[in-house]
Amino acid sequence: MAEKTERAYEKVIEHIKGEIWQGTLKRGERLPPERELAEALGVSRSSVREAIRTLSLLGFVSSTQGAGNFVTCDIEPNLRESLRMMVMLGETNHLQISQLRRGLESENARLAAERVSPRQAARLKELAALMRDEPDPQRASRYDQEFHSLLCEASGNRLIRALFSAMLSTFNDFISTMYVRIVEDEGQAQALHAAHRQLADALAGHDAGAASQAMHRHFEVVDASIRRERPQ
Repeated sequence: MAEKTERAYEKVIEHIKGEIWQGTLKRGERLPPERELAEALGVSRSSVREAIRTLSLLGFVSSTQGAGNFVTCDIEPNLRESLRMMVMLGETNHLQISQLRRGLESENARLAAERVSPRQAARLKELAALMRDEPDPQRASRYDQEFHSLLCEASGNRLIRALFSAMLSTFNDFISTMYVRIVEDEGQAQALHAAHRQLADALAGHDAGAASQAMHRHFEVVDASIRRERPQ
């Protein structure tokens, strides 16, 4: 019986995915009622509910009480919780998080150099200065977090923004931890602040090459601090 139920709810999932693939269902549109889906596919309503629950957990269906189930594309909560669980279970570490950030943010920097608005460029410069001049490491780390979030926004890439947003809570925990650790060393603090300043200047000048170099220097400082704390 359990095997039959599993096949039934998977049949519903594949049907809904097929409708989306063919363009019959689009983002924001309401799914057919559960009873209608059950009758059309020859499955029980409980199988339809299980399929919708699964798609909801994956971020592809949202439910509104009294209105029905709608096609959506909100993958961020699922990705966010998956990454946090990996951290809690020890399946990843600070160096691997830094490597992931380096890949995403290097592309952010390249794209942002082409697309950054004057308002964004001015705020990035302001944040770099606030970060450098703020004596409280915890408060300065929040300027750091805003700097990187704004850089992601300036890239204009929706997929990168979705991935970055999904991982934001983990990234911000990481940034806060690493920032406080780095600024304990005056030389490393100066190198980190210089990298942010150079990155902001490169973006304001729409210089993708200089932006990439500044991002590279930024992560050299971060990774060096990680390796000193726990050799990999």
